[in-house]
Amino acid sequence: MSLNLTLQENDPFYKKQPIRTRKKRLQESSRLGQKNFRPELEALPLLKETSADQQEKLFVAKLKQCCVIFDFSDCVSDLKSKEIKRACLNEIVDYITVTRNCLAENIYPEVITMVATNLFRILPPIGTDTVADETGAEDEEPTLEASWPHTQIVYEFFLRFLESIDFQPSVAKKYID
Repeated sequence: MSLNLTLQENDPFYKKQPIRTRKKRLQESSRLGQKNFRPELEALPLLKETSADQQEKLFVAKLKQCCVIFDFSDCVSDLKSKEIKRACLNEIVDYITVTRNCLAENIYPEVITMVATNLFRILPPIGTDTVADETGAEDEEPTLEASWPHTQIVYEFFLRFLESIDFQPSVAKKYID
């Protein structure tokens, strides 16, 4: 055995491989490290129950409310506010789908700000599990972003915004870089 060990130490192509164990991949928020103060969200009135002259103002207020970002790595914090935001996102998706002439020019910058705030973010930290990448093995189930419950609705809203009959590319071009 001593001879084998000596040969391995002298062999320039011999590489000691550490024993690797697979660690469980946890969901992490891509807003990791952001400890900004978040106000408690208050449920705003429903758009469909508001008079037509107040709907645009309320729509802008809801878009601004949807700009609040939550830390989803702590699943028990801000539960009420997270649910208010989710309900608000679903409501504005329905509103933009059903309501005609709801996309005035002053709505475009608010929409772009809300979408950018929710979708453009720092990538989550790379996990310590690199064995799958090196060996070519894949996980059985993909790990989703912890904030996906809100992010998915924002994507849906943006798609409906772009597909809306009232959408004006010339107006949107002013606000999209």
